[in-house]
Amino acid sequence: MIQRHKIVEERGKEFVLVPKKTYDRMREELEDLEDIRAFDRAKARPQESIPLEMVKRVLAGESPVRVWREHRKLAQQRLADKAGISKPYLSQIENGARSASVGVMKRLAAALKVSVDDLI
Repeated sequence: MIQRHKIVEERGKEFVLVPKKTYDRMREELEDLEDIRAFDRAKARPQESIPLEMVKRVLAGESPVRVWREHRKLAQQRLADKAGISKPYLSQIENGARSASVGVMKRLAAALKVSVDDLI
């Protein structure tokens, strides 16, 4: 298919004029290419796969800290020690009785080898 276009010059710059249909198709293909590149970038980063059961538990309202702790097969005392907090405090965080400070969440995330976002 031959596409007609026209080159025009304005203020020392060249511009290409194409039919609107051609322009729309080019925009769609560019968006597709951007999606492909974003997918390739995401696949290039090593990421841990998360079992569907974990996702379901968090979506059902269970504490992400507890879900990740159990996924990592850590006892409460072990995680509390690694994060530098007491076991009762960890228990309260997991049960929703207390909120953790940003600093504690960072330490829990580091101990669980996840991002803070994964625990919020």
